[in-house]
Amino acid sequence: MSTVQISAADVNKLRQQTGAGMMDCKKALTETNGDFEAAIDFLRKKGAKVAASRQDRESNEGVVIARTSADGKRGVIIELNCETDFVAKNAEFIAFANAIANEAVQNNPASIEALSQLQIDTETNRGTIAEAIISRTGTIGEKIGVSKYEVIEGEKVVAYIHGNYRLGVLVALSANAAGVDEAGKDVAMQIAAMNPVALDKDGVDATVIERELEIAKDQIRAEGKPEEMVEKIAAGKLNKFYKDSTLLNQEFVKDPSKNVAQFLSTVDKGLTVTAFKRVALGA
Repeated sequence: MSTVQISAADVNKLRQQTGAGMMDCKKALTETNGDFEAAIDFLRKKGAKVAASRQDRESNEGVVIARTSADGKRGVIIELNCETDFVAKNAEFIAFANAIANEAVQNNPASIEALSQLQIDTETNRGTIAEAIISRTGTIGEKIGVSKYEVIEGEKVVAYIHGNYRLGVLVALSANAAGVDEAGKDVAMQIAAMNPVALDKDGVDATVIERELEIAKDQIRAEGKPEEMVEKIAAGKLNKFYKDSTLLNQEFVKDPSKNVAQFLSTVDKGLTVTAFKRVALGA
């Protein structure tokens, strides 16, 4: 039994340091007689048990990190989730997500499972990423985990993080020339804002095309147009869909007189986007 009076201020201080729940922090301080370092260790030792007990909890908050390799030819996005916005905004949680992204960039794992087995060395963890996540779960008191991992490669890859780590974008460009970094960021911001479904019309899934055509035809018939005109008008609506929803055909947000493909050609002749990834938190 603790002989030290545990105040609400002490509990809040430990919560600020660790991100753990109020009751967990109070119990840790009580069990360790108010010793903050021992209380942190107490929380960490609970890690595996806490992780197991929280498997059925929702973890829809968190952060999205986009990062590129030193040579700029590969980029990764990871989404690290937690249960509350309070933890997502914690500087240590964000630093942990960045450390995971760094390992992904350096080691290029093929999947989330392979990523989880990489070694990570932070101030509080030495071991695999999976082990570090279990330990952090105990310290934080919330279910955490990597839910998304995306990789792209290209002659030049640009990363962009939007909205306080709530959305990440990677853009692969066909060349690394003067002005490409800035152009890549502009295109990444376009992707963040406009959420294109594909690079161009050739990249649109056949089921999406079929759905758009059926919707267009139903709208046209509802307007009372003759049946012989339905196919032609529907094709026009599909072309409008390509213009609005595929990256290279979209109006460039910063200069609507050009589409994205035309904008890129003004930066460097023949410059284009070869791939992109967009990850929004919880989507």
